Amino acid sequence: MNLFGVVPVRAIDLFEIVLVAVVFYRLYMTMRGTLAVSLFAGLIGLLLVQFVVEVTDMKILQSMFAALSDIYVIAAIIVFQPEIRRVLILLGQTPWLRRLLTSGDQSEIITETLTAVGTMSRRKSGALVVFKRRNGLRSYVETGESLQAVLRSNLLISIFHEKSPLHDGAVIIYGNRIEASRCILPVSRSKRLGAQFGTRHRAAVGLTEETDAFVVVVSEETGRISVAEQGVIISGLTLDELRHRLSDALSDHAVPAGGFTQPKK
Repeated sequence: MNLFGVVPVRAIDLFEIVLVAVVFYRLYMTMRGTLAVSLFAGLIGLLLVQFVVEVTDMKILQSMFAALSDIYVIAAIIVFQPEIRRVLILLGQTPWLRRLLTSGDQSEIITETLTAVGTMSRRKSGALVVFKRRNGLRSYVETGESLQAVLRSNLLISIFHEKSPLHDGAVIIYGNRIEASRCILPVSRSKRLGAQFGTRHRAAVGLTEETDAFVVVVSEETGRISVAEQGVIISGLTLDELRHRLSDALSDHAVPAGGFTQPKK
């Protein structure tokens, strides 16, 4: 295909133009509101000048730009270091890339969770831990405090300590990272929930009524361990039973609920 009958254009060239446009747009959105936008605009202007110099075959200016070409890369890294770091962090948080780089073995996630839940259960520290699966939970993550921290049992225990400013609300986990804490969840209005279930348990059921999330609850009054999935809550689990259900949940295998909101006997 010829553009205006002069320049031959291939399909791959059009794809490349669109790809470059998308990349530049994403870069602009990432850097918007920072000093880097002005610096980036100046760099683009300098590149346009160099293009004109190359097209018009200005020998002296070509020599000057050639001498400066190696400095461009170093200068760009120094000037845009905070923005480059931000872009790399955002790339690392991309869901498909995270799934690609994350091992299928969930044993570390399960071990850290069980250690924390066991300790909180003994101490009767109330906890509400959400595990994201296929459905997005961004609207709930944005109601809380962003953490983006590696999942560790001590961190979970600290978050739900009664004197911690982050202990109210839920923690949302995706993969091996704690996305956010102090998140607000929808409270179930089901009249079938027994009186033994408080706001924390009703929030766990409410979220699983609307999403496919898997939620672990520790009662502040009794230390009892419960799980909620598909709008159903099972209470009175041992750590071994929690390990089994959490392993199946993280492997995307549904576990039969075995009855609505009934404490396990």
